[in-house]
Amino acid sequence: MKILQVLSLLLDYPTELLSDSRDELIHLTQDSSLSAKAKEAVLAFINTRLDGDLMDWQVDYDGLFERGRSLSLLLFEHLHGESRDRGQAMVNLQNQYKEAGLEIGLKELPDYVPLYLEFLSTQGDDNARFGLQEVAPILALLTARLQKRQSDYSALFLAMLELSDTDIDLSDIVRQIASEERDDTPKALDKVWEEEVVTFLGNDQQSACSSSTSRPTEQQRKDQFIPLNTELLNGQEFSTDTLAAELFAHAVTKAPATATKGA
Repeated sequence: MKILQVLSLLLDYPTELLSDSRDELIHLTQDSSLSAKAKEAVLAFINTRLDGDLMDWQVDYDGLFERGRSLSLLLFEHLHGESRDRGQAMVNLQNQYKEAGLEIGLKELPDYVPLYLEFLSTQGDDNARFGLQEVAPILALLTARLQKRQSDYSALFLAMLELSDTDIDLSDIVRQIASEERDDTPKALDKVWEEEVVTFLGNDQQSACSSSTSRPTEQQRKDQFIPLNTELLNGQEFSTDTLAAELFAHAVTKAPATATKGA
């Protein structure tokens, strides 16, 4: 699915290179299997964003995806948070990428949505669809949250949901998040830092010197992000994003048969 390459580029951090690829992005979108309505929305996103100021776009991107966790583009952020389950998920998904011939840099995080889409775009239509189905609950939740913020990025996630061909009641998710408080306000961000204090001493030492704690740096936090491996979803206990957990619990009971390799 070449359209997944388009969505991958549009969901990555915006740079001047996107302007150079404008004609190709438009052509691939028009030539995709998306419905007329979805094509129109994605094309509107491309034209609006590329016609606007790049710095304004970058500021908007940072504000949406780099502040708080509710709109994180790291898939496992919505499931495992800071739990140790992320470690094995990192290894497994990275191995999947290597088996497919996709080598990623040491600093790249395999559960980053644009990277995951790039991977799926090389796996044939059936496997790409199955890969989208496995993360559809997260995609749906991000769609609803972006719609609530009236962001045109929701068009990209709606396109992914359409390509996944999954039966998810988006209106029900919209209803569930109606009273959800934003987590990107200064007050909310301060609360997260307070709850995630890193302790550099053992428990005994901490009791003797409770002030010996320090908040992690932003780089330390990013280094802890571990990617998605969909094989680990069944039977897991999630605690980071309660709604994401509930959606996955429902989805795994309706999971389709695994797509064939090399489709």
